[in-house]
Amino acid sequence: QVQLAESGGGLVQAGGSLRLSCAASGRTFSMYYMGWFRQAPGKERELVAAIRWDSGNSEYADSVKGRFTISGDAAKRTVDLQMNSLKPEDTAVYYCAEKSYGTDYTWGQGTQVTVSS
Repeated sequence: QVQLAESGGGLVQAGGSLRLSCAASGRTFSMYYMGWFRQAPGKERELVAAIRWDSGNSEYADSVKGRFTISGDAAKRTVDLQMNSLKPEDTAVYYCAEKSYGTDYTWGQGTQVTVSS
């Protein structure tokens, strides 16, 4: 089983920046994917950005392209999300997620990001 520990988040004004970090522990030997999702009140959880260790590819939601950058360390099983030019619509609970071969998503506990206008 994999455990995810998130850090970062908080309150920032529009146009500001925040950085989220996530570290995986436990049975991480077959982990191949780490990413960040978010869920705003009354909305479904959506992918923000993710990285695949097996291909080195990353993907982003259209709404964050050019503003957010995901980076990670496959050996350390960590992933960071640098969020710049934040907008009020980025306000949500952000969840770290991972996938290992043969398993479904494992989720972190979530961290609140609030962007004031």
